[in-house]
Amino acid sequence: MSVQLDSYLEGAWKAGEGDPVALINPTTEATVATVKPIRASLAGAVAWGRDVGGKTLRAMSFAERGALLEGMAKAIHGAREALIDVAVQNGGNTRGDAKFDIDGATAVLSHYAYLAKELGDSPWIVEDQAVEIFRGSKIRAEHVLVPRHGLAVHINAFNFPAWGMMGKAAVSLLAGMPVLSKPATSTAALAHAIFELLLEQELVPAGSFQLLMGSAGDLLDHLGPQDVVAFTGSQGVGNKIKTHANVIAQGVRVNLEADSLNAVVIGPDVEQGSELFDLLIRDLGIEMTQKAGQKCTATRRVLVPEASLETVRTALFERLDRIRIGDPSDEKVRMGPLTSQAQLDDARAGIRTLTADADIVRG
Repeated sequence: MSVQLDSYLEGAWKAGEGDPVALINPTTEATVATVKPIRASLAGAVAWGRDVGGKTLRAMSFAERGALLEGMAKAIHGAREALIDVAVQNGGNTRGDAKFDIDGATAVLSHYAYLAKELGDSPWIVEDQAVEIFRGSKIRAEHVLVPRHGLAVHINAFNFPAWGMMGKAAVSLLAGMPVLSKPATSTAALAHAIFELLLEQELVPAGSFQLLMGSAGDLLDHLGPQDVVAFTGSQGVGNKIKTHANVIAQGVRVNLEADSLNAVVIGPDVEQGSELFDLLIRDLGIEMTQKAGQKCTATRRVLVPEASLETVRTALFERLDRIRIGDPSDEKVRMGPLTSQAQLDDARAGIRTLTADADIVRG
C-alpha cells in the first residue's frame, strides 16, 4: 500500500488537498507513494522561513553553519543503502545511478562544510581593508558581505532529487539563508526520505529548511526583494518563473539552469585506437546510459568528420551492446527505464521530430 508524502511547512507536517498524484515505480508501474498539492496560501511558510529560520541562521557563524552541513552529510551517508532502495523504486535508477545521486549530495554538503571552516567564526565576510573615499578625508569605506534577509526558494528537477536538493541547500544555508525546497513530483520520494531523515535527527533548525510537495501553488506571489529563486528544469517553466508578475515587481533574484545543450565535437586528427578516441567512446556511452540519459550533462549531438563516421558508429555500437537494460533492481542491469510516462512521451516525440531530417541507425 502506498503512502502519502506530506509537505513540511511552518514547523509541521501538512497534508495537501484535492486529487492525489501518484509517484510510480517506472519499472513495474506500481504506485509507491502519492502527493497532494497544498491549496492554502503559502504566505505563512514564506514568512516562517524568513522570520524564524533566517534569524537563527544569521546568528550562526560560518563554522556553525558548516557543522550543520557536515551533520547532514553524515546522516545521508549513514542511510545510504535505504536511500538507494528508494531511488531504485521511484526513480528507475540502477544502484550505480542511485549512488551517483546520493553520494553527490553527500559530497557537495561535505565540500561546503569544508569551506565553512576556512571562513571561520564570523557570521559575515569583511572584504579587504577600509579605503579612503576622498583624498585627505577621514571618511572610509569597507565592504561587508552579509546574509540576505529573505528566503531561498529551490524548485528542483526530477533527475537528481538528492544531489539537486542538497547542492542548492548547502549554498544557501552556508550563506545564512533559510530554504524552501520543492522537489519535482515524479521522483520526490527520495527527496522526501532525505528530508525526513534530517528532521528525525534534529539537524534542521526551526524554519531553516522547509519542504513543499506537489505544485508550487501561490508561492511566487509572496516573494519579496530579499528572496531568491533557484530553478532547474525546462526553459519553458523557467521563463514562466522569471516573467511572473510579482517576481518582476519585487525584483526577486532568479537563477535558472534550463535545457542544457551539450555536444561532442570530434576533430579529424582523432584516430581509432588512440587514448582520446577510447575516452570519447567511453564517455559517450556513459552519457547516453547513466540515469537512462536523463542528465543535464547528457550528450545531445556528436559532430563527426565524415571520414570517421562509420568508425565512430561501430565503436559506439559495440560499447552500447555491452549495456544490459532492464529492471534496475537486478544488479547486473546497467540501464533502467525513464522515470515516468511523461519522460517516455517526450523522448518519443523528440525522436519523431528528428526523423523528419535524420535516419535512425540503431534501435
